[in-house]
Amino acid sequence: MENVSTQRLLTGIRQKSFVILGRAGMDMFAHPPGVKSEEAEVFHADLGGSSANIGVGLCKLGCAASLVTSVSDDAVGRFCLNRLKHYGVDTRYVRAVSGEFRNSLAIYESRIENFQNVIYRNGAADFEVTVEDIGAVDLSPFGALVTAGTVFAAEPSRTATFAGFEAAKAAGLPVIFDIDYRPYSWPSAEIAADVLSRAGAASDMIVGNDEEFGFMAGDMSKSLEKAQSLAEKDARIVIYKMGEKGAITFAGDQQIHTGIYPVDAIKPNGAGDSFMAGLLSGIAEGLALRDAVLRGSACAAIVVSKPGCAPAMPDHAHLSAFLAENPNPTEG
Repeated sequence: MENVSTQRLLTGIRQKSFVILGRAGMDMFAHPPGVKSEEAEVFHADLGGSSANIGVGLCKLGCAASLVTSVSDDAVGRFCLNRLKHYGVDTRYVRAVSGEFRNSLAIYESRIENFQNVIYRNGAADFEVTVEDIGAVDLSPFGALVTAGTVFAAEPSRTATFAGFEAAKAAGLPVIFDIDYRPYSWPSAEIAADVLSRAGAASDMIVGNDEEFGFMAGDMSKSLEKAQSLAEKDARIVIYKMGEKGAITFAGDQQIHTGIYPVDAIKPNGAGDSFMAGLLSGIAEGLALRDAVLRGSACAAIVVSKPGCAPAMPDHAHLSAFLAENPNPTEG
């Protein structure tokens, strides 16, 4: 049975309108699939960044998404803005910042063996989001706030995002948190563990993998225990992802075990962002929580089987075709 906290969370998601905090960046991926970056003569460019990818995935699946971030006031920043608009993500709360700040750049390849992903995050423009930027956001059109954990890695973005959590709470919006721990963005593991734990405690839904929960617990052997304890406190929904072993969803007194959709993956990245988009859009359409988690798993499987991240996010037609061809996920 749904408690008051869960009812508020699900009701917010079902409005199908999300405000998303976090970065947009440029992805450059080597072509053709299989070639190493250092041996490639052609790279394709498109939108990247966890929060931007989630927004793209939600829009492709029939929801509305507005991104709150900063981009560099240069050609790369404008490229990211144009690609956000191309995919239907609202950019009214994206601010261009001048000076030496730069958008993130990820250079990777479509291969599993010896996969390489080179990330450039020096002077990242998205860390320049301020409390004033958050205060300028009209939350009334939205049903839920979503963020990925990288926004907490530096100031002023960290303080601004916590202010966004408070504003969402005051407006009655649930907070959905993808832990998304990226060590290269943080000054130290200790700071990251403390800040991400605070963010988890302030969230209504938490999504992460076994390593991320173990990191938050300070002990990899206690990852499952950490996820379970977060769910029990304040009756949150917590989704504990275990890679090829599937996921466990903690919701009230339920433990929902789900599997995955095996595919011939060509890269490992983008799966978590697509999972989140599939999960939230599934809940928004009224699917039972188990079915929504499975939709997220299907979306993740689709993305790792295609080049790029934002361009690989499925729409309804693509998702339906995939599920028709792959009707039976593994058992969780």
